[in-house]
Amino acid sequence: MHAKITGIFQIAAVYVGTVVGAGFATGREIAEFFTQYGLFGLFGIVLAGLVFVWMGTKIMLIALKIKAASYQELNRHLFGKRWGILVNGLFFIMLLGVSAVMLSGAGAVFEEHLHIPKVWGVILTSLLALLILMQGMKGLIAINIVVVPLMIFFSFLLLWNGIKQPHFLEDALRMPATGISWGSTFSPILYSAFNLALAAAVLVPTAAEIKDVNVIKGGGIAGGIALTAILVSGHLALSTLPDVLGYSIPSAELMKQGSSVLYYIFLLVVYGEIFTSLVGNTFGLERQLRTIVKAKSLLIYVSLLAVAYLIGQFEYGALLSFLYPLFGYVSTVFLVLLFRSSQAFEGE
Repeated sequence: MHAKITGIFQIAAVYVGTVVGAGFATGREIAEFFTQYGLFGLFGIVLAGLVFVWMGTKIMLIALKIKAASYQELNRHLFGKRWGILVNGLFFIMLLGVSAVMLSGAGAVFEEHLHIPKVWGVILTSLLALLILMQGMKGLIAINIVVVPLMIFFSFLLLWNGIKQPHFLEDALRMPATGISWGSTFSPILYSAFNLALAAAVLVPTAAEIKDVNVIKGGGIAGGIALTAILVSGHLALSTLPDVLGYSIPSAELMKQGSSVLYYIFLLVVYGEIFTSLVGNTFGLERQLRTIVKAKSLLIYVSLLAVAYLIGQFEYGALLSFLYPLFGYVSTVFLVLLFRSSQAFEGE
């Protein structure tokens, strides 16, 4: 029983740690997809949470049943050999692009809040990532088990700071001036599809390692619920911040206003979440490249981080605003095909 609970917690932690990356932890992603739409954003979070619980678990169960060790094996099974190659290519570009956003986000933490040049933050983050990556799946699980509970705690602390604001309810229930728009309607789908597509790179090998159906179901459900709770608390807290899209790291700005003592600890937690997503994405990319390129893992990791560094030279906020919605549209196709294929798969 104890082993099953531990396994559920490990899966949930890896799931949350992979999704809660640079944009999520900094608050920028929540503001972009949800908070700017006021009350409609809150409804959108509930919808996105249901997708996280349902489809995240589905990805792992299908991967376990077909004995897939990597997400490209899952894609080949779901979409066939020809289309699977195309989907895997798109996933590779997405994972690399998001890894660049992670590195840029790490640099933004150092530059915007610690007043240390961005390049030093990126170099330090890359070296630390290499140390964890060389430990394989054990390193990935270990770092998430430490960081994810801290992130959940601080997300609710951030919410508490928001609740103390004089116009909290008014801000939280605000109707957007534009009313129901294209953005407020499709943001939940774009957001959940995009993050699930990325999370598949880590969820598939995690399922292959755990192997227990009940543990996988429990981990998927627990992870999805935890993601929803963090999203809701982050959104409600950010609703109290005027001009929320004007900050690269709005959550840190909110914490700074609420508690200067906890501010630097929160920065460390934000950095930790950026770090766990970077490690998860790079891990998934290495698994894919290793089947194509006959090279040592260390060389592949170094090459991936170097390319991500070059892409990450663009300004963090601009990079996230451009890449994430674009990847969201690509991932929506993946989500629709995954749903159709999984229904056919269950009917076999």
